[in-house]
Amino acid sequence: MLKKVALTNIHTGRSAVALVDTLTDEKALVGAGKTPVETAKITDVTGVDERIQRLTNPKKPMTDREALFNGLAKCFERNIPIIKSFQLQANRVKSPRYRGAIADIAEDLAAGEKMSDAMAKHKDIFGPDIIALIRAGEEAGRLPEIFRRIATSQRKTTRILRKLKGGMVYPGIVITLAVGVIITMSFTLVPAMSKLYASLNTDLPMATKIMMKVSNLLIHQPWMAAIPIVALAVFFKNFGKLMSLPKMQELLLKVPVISNVVRKSAAAVSFRTLALLIEANVRLTTALEITGDTAWHVHYKTFFQKIKNHILNGLTLPDAFLVESHWLGDDGRTICGLMEVAAETGSGTDLLNEIAEDYEDELDTVAQQIDKLIEPFTIVILGSMVGSLIYAIYAPVFSLGDALLGKKG
Repeated sequence: MLKKVALTNIHTGRSAVALVDTLTDEKALVGAGKTPVETAKITDVTGVDERIQRLTNPKKPMTDREALFNGLAKCFERNIPIIKSFQLQANRVKSPRYRGAIADIAEDLAAGEKMSDAMAKHKDIFGPDIIALIRAGEEAGRLPEIFRRIATSQRKTTRILRKLKGGMVYPGIVITLAVGVIITMSFTLVPAMSKLYASLNTDLPMATKIMMKVSNLLIHQPWMAAIPIVALAVFFKNFGKLMSLPKMQELLLKVPVISNVVRKSAAAVSFRTLALLIEANVRLTTALEITGDTAWHVHYKTFFQKIKNHILNGLTLPDAFLVESHWLGDDGRTICGLMEVAAETGSGTDLLNEIAEDYEDELDTVAQQIDKLIEPFTIVILGSMVGSLIYAIYAPVFSLGDALLGKKG
């Protein structure tokens, strides 16, 4: 349930409104970040208003996760009590979901629950990798460092995704305009051409026939013009679910340019997680199992699970990496070499972080050039659409003279 909390400063009279996704008024006050110098008025947001608010307000922005863990790290480093530390983060986050989660966690902590257990109740915003890291930090007494690492990793991921999304704007606009032109011509030019060709009783190219059928379909059922738009909307809304399918992940590794981005992204997250777990003194096999479970790509899930099995069977970490290096693509041998260095020097976590940083730097470079990398594909798609349209329209025109002479004869 959404609750709207109107806060008014008793000294200045200035007001601010905060939305909190929670069930009780007491939690709403905590989630809104009410201070002693403010008065609060709480109202329930229900019905159509609630639906509109949920659609228009950010649901689970990655920037909120970064802000939350950065703030927690600072509070824990200064030995601020754990419940107070969470309450102080309410004004750092913006989404109702995170505000509600902070209020819920603060209440659970006050009831005596462990922080990792309280946060694990909110699986939609704290994934299993984050919970595993927090549990490891609790056991090792290194929570501030873990929080800082999570925030840093989140910031890098957010920056890369923002650049990738920015690079997709141009091809998205171009392809949308191309689809719009085709739909417009299907309603205007093609019907007139259809009448002319029908009167000539001449055989038409297959592309023209297809275009005419599409045009007739849109004229008699114009609502079907919305299908491409709805399909794109559904695709982007379910993009995360689609990317979680193993077959889709396998397919992405076969697409030029995209495969490179996918591998680097999955490797950076996985090796960063493994380094954090080992730094938190988590047992190696347990760290490998957690890393495999939380890796977002099927290849890296398989890779770390197999590495764990080899370790249990008596192989060293470098040897296990070497046996399964084919899962890591072209960089497999290089990473195996780094793991051999780590085994000899005892600097495993440093080298794992170095691998993750190298991948993140490469992703930064790719993200900055994503528009240039995608441009050839955009040109091919646009050229194919426009070329097909031109051929469908002009191919009969070139044979129009023969059709007219034939009819005259």
